[in-house]
Amino acid sequence: MKTNLTRRGFVHQICAASAAIGVWPMLPPSTLAASKRPLFKISLAEWSLNKVLFGKKMDHLDFPKVAKQDYGIDAIELVNQFFMDKAKDKKYLREFKQRARDLGVRIVLIMCDDEGELGHADPKERLKAVENHYKWVEAAKYFGCHSIRVNAYAHGTPDEQRDRAADGLHRLALFGAQHKLNVIVENHGGITSHGDWLVSVMKKVNLPNFGTLPDFGNFEDYDRYKAVAEMMPYAKAVSAKTHDFDAQGNCIETDYRKMMKIVLDAGYHGHLGIEYEGEKISEPDGIRASKRLLEKVREEMSDAR
Repeated sequence: MKTNLTRRGFVHQICAASAAIGVWPMLPPSTLAASKRPLFKISLAEWSLNKVLFGKKMDHLDFPKVAKQDYGIDAIELVNQFFMDKAKDKKYLREFKQRARDLGVRIVLIMCDDEGELGHADPKERLKAVENHYKWVEAAKYFGCHSIRVNAYAHGTPDEQRDRAADGLHRLALFGAQHKLNVIVENHGGITSHGDWLVSVMKKVNLPNFGTLPDFGNFEDYDRYKAVAEMMPYAKAVSAKTHDFDAQGNCIETDYRKMMKIVLDAGYHGHLGIEYEGEKISEPDGIRASKRLLEKVREEMSDAR
């Protein structure tokens, strides 16, 4: 499947759709205070419940109800792995959308995995991976999402990986623009978690509906605070990763006050997606602990501003 969108036509579409995609505008503090909006909103990433979902103890269709009734969260981030064969099933998508709508739950984005390497060394395989994602763009558009989250995986030298990933991502972002949808990349291990490398991809793709989804985790050999600071100028969503908590309810591996200052100083006031991945407490307890921490930090920072 090929796109017939010219660059001039693309720019025209982007200008017309600029208000329809992305997250909250970058508001000055005085405007934000006057609007009485919270410093940020909280969403729930479906991956936080991956154990019960993979274990068939919970149905994907019940995710909106679980988010709202069990955790008091009215915005959700889907993971395509839990409805992998349903992307084109109109009846299924319609039922899921209606369930969310009936509960007043917003579907924020879809996290997309296992659809091929967007930076594959073989141009034919790269194009195949791009086209594999088209159905998720269409599903996300139907749900009213602002983005799909994809991966920038590739092989080769850092420069080769950048060029190959940027090529695939550029093609996919052009298709996303036709649907007034963002394509965003998460730091998801390896070189994709090097903030400077991911920024070089952002600059090479250079499209307004293309951005990042900074995740507070997924770091091995790169400073997480430095990386998030580098990614935040391009952020259209943020993942609040947690694993363990101390007796005071603070996240052990990430200083949330330091991290949230980076996020807010970048002018971001959209959703923070809870993504609990710990082992010491259950998924429900981890989600609740993550939510309490975000609410506490939000209140502290709101008072300070």
